[in-house]
Amino acid sequence: MFGDYQIVFIFILFIGLLGVGMSVPFAILLPGVVYLYLQGGIPALHGLGLASWGSMDAYTLTSIPLFVLMAEILQGSGLGLRVYGGLSQLVRKVPGGLLQTNIAGCAVFAAVSGSSIATAAAIGKVALPQLHARGYDKRLSPGSLAAGGTLGILIPPSIAMIVYATFTETSVAKLFMAGVVPGIVLTLMFMAYPAVTALLKPGIAPREEGELTRAMVLRALVDVVPFMLLILGIMGAIYTGIATPTEAAAAGCIFALVIARMFGSLSRGEFKLCLKRSTLMVSNILFITYAAFIFSYAMSYAGVGEEVTKFIVGLNLSKAEFFIALLILFTALGALVESLGMIVITVPLLYPLLANYGIDPVWFGIIVVLFIEMGQITPPIGINLFVIQSISRGSLADVVMGTVPFHLLMFVLLLMLVAWPGLALWLPSHVSGG
Repeated sequence: MFGDYQIVFIFILFIGLLGVGMSVPFAILLPGVVYLYLQGGIPALHGLGLASWGSMDAYTLTSIPLFVLMAEILQGSGLGLRVYGGLSQLVRKVPGGLLQTNIAGCAVFAAVSGSSIATAAAIGKVALPQLHARGYDKRLSPGSLAAGGTLGILIPPSIAMIVYATFTETSVAKLFMAGVVPGIVLTLMFMAYPAVTALLKPGIAPREEGELTRAMVLRALVDVVPFMLLILGIMGAIYTGIATPTEAAAAGCIFALVIARMFGSLSRGEFKLCLKRSTLMVSNILFITYAAFIFSYAMSYAGVGEEVTKFIVGLNLSKAEFFIALLILFTALGALVESLGMIVITVPLLYPLLANYGIDPVWFGIIVVLFIEMGQITPPIGINLFVIQSISRGSLADVVMGTVPFHLLMFVLLLMLVAWPGLALWLPSHVSGG
């Protein structure tokens, strides 16, 4: 009984530390160390050294710094702005205009950054001034960006998927492949909504004036194609088994430098800033991962994972009820932490339950990512809502209302994945030996 009170105290401490503004790594690490001490005193802390080494001694994690650096090089060189400009030309005659560019731009940038918040912020800074100046709908404009930003953790290469693979010992390549089809489907669904809405209510997205000439198309392709070739090259190398995710990320950094020098404006000073920003971001990611391993070690030492498994199994929840419980959990966490934090907090406890429900770990990884996406735009607490609101300087209510239709579309994709698991599993099973 005393142990039950301890675990309740630890989780209250964790939520409390997040609530008062403590950064996620410390909010995870401190309760973990405290719980370890409560369970076994000083002798229990002797295992921290081995746990610390084991947490970082993972080849899977080596791709994260390289993917982050690649994204910073492309963004720092101004290629993100060029890609957005090129996409705006290519889709200018499609109903929805720049709203379509928002979704397509987020999808493309997501394939590099792997971060929901980074995608929403980067595209939002470029897009919102143009949207406001051209009289686009004040709700759908920020809503399309907040929702489009969530594509950053579903479309590979995704840092969230890499961290999930680290905790579950799942193949990163299979997770990446499993995210491709759902990512494309969700992107097309996101683009279909503004198109249909613009046809029914033309006022939400003014028609772009002027003729789209062949020269304009060619210039737009010059802006977009090098970026797309880089992404396709990385993913193709991983999917065909030519390179591991780490090797593909290293090659991606080299080609990103070449593209940035040829088509962007990457100076030596800006490259140093890219290295600095990458170091800070990677340090934060790996510190979160390290803190989560310590927290997981404390839970394992106390046998919490087994107790949680027994408790949930004892509830005799159906698979549908289990998913509903997950939706509630991730929706609540979406108000407090970013996608990476949600994964490292929940996956170590949830992963042992998969066998009881006959759930494929790769498929579950995509489901978890989708749950996290939904949590990040769930009105009124999703973190992406506040990111876009801070950029747009409009009301939070407008951003919230703008994301509601996209949130419902995520529910549709979730139901599709539950009804047809092959939507995620077909590609991993047919590529590189599945």
